[in-house]
Amino acid sequence: MDIIMKNTAKEKLKKNELCLGVGLRQSRTVDIGKIMATCDYDWLFIDMEHNSMDIDIASQISVAAQDAGITPIVRVPDFAHHHATRVLDCGAMGIVFPHVDNAEIAEKLVSFCLFPPKGHRSMTGLLPQLDFKQYPISEVAKIINDNMLVVIMLESPEAIKNVETIAAVPGVDVILIGTNDLCMEMGIPGDYSNPKIKEAYKKVINACKKYGKTPGMGGVYNEELMSEYISIGMKFILSGSDLSFMMNTALQRSKKLRSFQK
Repeated sequence: MDIIMKNTAKEKLKKNELCLGVGLRQSRTVDIGKIMATCDYDWLFIDMEHNSMDIDIASQISVAAQDAGITPIVRVPDFAHHHATRVLDCGAMGIVFPHVDNAEIAEKLVSFCLFPPKGHRSMTGLLPQLDFKQYPISEVAKIINDNMLVVIMLESPEAIKNVETIAAVPGVDVILIGTNDLCMEMGIPGDYSNPKIKEAYKKVINACKKYGKTPGMGGVYNEELMSEYISIGMKFILSGSDLSFMMNTALQRSKKLRSFQK
């Protein structure tokens, strides 16, 4: 029996298509995956770094997202082995690792996510990504590895300096610039259009082209600037968050309604 597993985001990346994600900060119910799929997003950025969300909620959202056809990707809070493997065992289809500064760390993090022979992830029992069906272990390992999305975040000048060696690491799929923290580390907080940031973007895009990886962008939400960075090659885009979408729309409505008052 053929194993069927669909990772919408990874399929788009293989085709070199724009791949849009949405950050989850406030959402705690499993219908958010279907909602965001209807809104034409490709992946969920389930944030366990800057959030109170726990592994149980992240896992439930991940399993429901699979059936909705949107890829659940969890940003773990650090490099601890168990943070990545537990959410993967419970339904995530990818991991975002923040604050990666060099290739040695990237290699170790990849090994957490992939089964042997590509990594050192421990094999568990039946997996939600495969609908809890029983398959030969060797086939499970291959299909899960083939559909894994490992996203490495670069958020410091040191990381940008090392981008070529990081991009060369086998198993890394996406190099995602965390622009907020990168600006902070460069001493230019909030200056997302600064020439230093633009140069960092170009450096990451060039390294990704060289090693067959996908460049990603997070922290930039000005549409004019997003358009500029997408036009030069950014493909994996953190488009905004549930919180920002809710607040922006709510504010527009309150302003509009108050304008009706005579």
